[in-house]
Amino acid sequence: MAARGALTGQVVALHVAAAHACEGRPADGPRPDPEPVSRDCVAVRAGLGLVGDRYFNHPAHRLSAVTVFAVESLEEVAAGLGLPTTPSPLLVRRNIVLRGVDVDGLARHDVVSLDTGDGPVRFEAHRPANPCAWMDVLIAPGAFRAMRGRGGVRCVPLDDGVLRVGPVAVA
Repeated sequence: MAARGALTGQVVALHVAAAHACEGRPADGPRPDPEPVSRDCVAVRAGLGLVGDRYFNHPAHRLSAVTVFAVESLEEVAAGLGLPTTPSPLLVRRNIVLRGVDVDGLARHDVVSLDTGDGPVRFEAHRPANPCAWMDVLIAPGAFRAMRGRGGVRCVPLDDGVLRVGPVAVA
């Protein structure tokens, strides 16, 4: 989504995780490491990621240090699976959860700008954040397949800045 004029959306959630608890086989369950943490605001560093996240300044993840996700995708998955409520966005293990933004429509090298009041922070999309088999354990059986094409996008931040939960101007 290159700049096509500003629209208003919402930052539903911001997550950072110091460690990766979902390694190995899903049947064995997650490791007992600390779970992702929801924050009201996060510091973003250009080319490095979100301060406090496991992928911050991690050389192998420079082009995919931040994952952006549309909460509408999780709502569609929950409805399709017949779940009584929509699971917490924390379970999809994505960093920035948005409402009102076509995240899965972002193509490689598209730039999206998010401004929650502290100035715009641009992110360059690099590749889809494909779901993994852990989704069947963390959300519900069938979630892995249902989330294909709806897992969000992996990005690199282009600017330093701050993002906050709440209204967001998107360009």
